[in-house]
Amino acid sequence: MATVTQAGQGRTPKAAKTTSVFKKAVMAVSGIIMLLYLVAHMIGNLKVFTGRENFNHYSEWIRTIGEPAVPAQTVLTIIRIVLLVAVVAHFWAAVSLWRQARRARPERYVVKKAVAQTYAARTMRWGGVIVLLFIIYHLLDLTVGAINPDGDGTPYDRLVASFSNPFITAFYVLALLLLGMHLRHGIWSATQTLGLSNRRRERTANAAAIAFSTLLIAGFLLVPFSVLFGLVD
Repeated sequence: MATVTQAGQGRTPKAAKTTSVFKKAVMAVSGIIMLLYLVAHMIGNLKVFTGRENFNHYSEWIRTIGEPAVPAQTVLTIIRIVLLVAVVAHFWAAVSLWRQARRARPERYVVKKAVAQTYAARTMRWGGVIVLLFIIYHLLDLTVGAINPDGDGTPYDRLVASFSNPFITAFYVLALLLLGMHLRHGIWSATQTLGLSNRRRERTANAAAIAFSTLLIAGFLLVPFSVLFGLVD
């Protein structure tokens, strides 16, 4: 007797489900790590309103956390490595889950069924790619200074030079709005994956995700708009 396994059926439904749950957990945990970083980053950005000297001092402090117990930038390097691993893991899980879903439905439905999806959910994948590209640009602009108009200046000078350009600010705003939608859907999805929500609490979880994402993105947007309109110079 010979057993024939059709293409795309290499794993049992139970094994596929277990793998799917693991990937969703990876997305949730890596997303939480990135979210915590975003909160800290947003709070740090708001220090620009305390003036040039204080903002530059804060930027230098980040690089010297842990001194003299450890060499300069040791803690910062560890944070960057953890963040990079989280980004790679998040991206891998997202692409893998998408491909897994495509394999499960190789043929398109003749009649499309109405699906209760938000705009953020439908654009989750491409929004994530755009945000990833923006992060790379953002690092080259404000962190490294390689493409900043005042690349040799202080962190404060680079920030002002960048956001004084309305085109750069517009790109920044667009990326942040996409990030906000990505976060809203991601936070809500994480509560489902980690078992922190159920049908009775879905509305509360969704409202909390919207409120948190809106507050976070508003905090990020406050800085570029303040520079663009001359409130910070």
